[in-house]
Amino acid sequence: MARRATASLCGFAGMAALVAAISTMTVTAVSAHPHVWVTMTSEVVYAPDGSVTGVRHAWTFDDMYSAFATQGIESKTKGVFTREELAPLAAENATSLKEFEFFTFAKLDGRKAEFGDATDYWAEYKDSLLTLHFTLPLQTPAKARRVDLEVYDPTYFVDFSFAKENPLVLKNAPSNCQLSVKKPSDAEVNAKIQSLGEAFFAQADASNYGANFANKVSVRCR
Repeated sequence: MARRATASLCGFAGMAALVAAISTMTVTAVSAHPHVWVTMTSEVVYAPDGSVTGVRHAWTFDDMYSAFATQGIESKTKGVFTREELAPLAAENATSLKEFEFFTFAKLDGRKAEFGDATDYWAEYKDSLLTLHFTLPLQTPAKARRVDLEVYDPTYFVDFSFAKENPLVLKNAPSNCQLSVKKPSDAEVNAKIQSLGEAFFAQADASNYGANFANKVSVRCR
């Protein structure tokens, strides 16, 4: 089964070699573990009237992927990339990730919320790590007492984890809203992978098994 979801990261890398490598990869017990790691800080954004307007992400890629993604990019200083030099990569990624719903899935009061195109996207390179910033506006902003947000790669080729410090904040949210964030521990993830077994990954259902390891955000407003 082709690694469809991971093709979105090819846009960020912008390199034919990566496209060839992952487009032919299959979901097996051997490839069940992630190959790219992303550390996130995010915001659920509210309008002055209390409506939820979107989600703002900052995704920092692991050092190996960051090095690979920046190969071939011309810069004035070796190993240093400006926001302007990374702009084409950020734009390409913002476009390619749309096909996979930006690995971001939301519900407002139990109903699926649709996001529009990514906006305010840009990339930075700091301490040998590449970070992509972008905003996902809701197609229809709305007031909601319950906001449920999940971030994950359905194929689990990419592992998403919230940062340990300030992983997610509510931006301009009403004062009566409370936030909780949950992600399975490494031990829980490993136990789940082992319990599924090799036969599972040969099934069509395996294409969405990454949902088992989703980062889950819950906002409740009184």
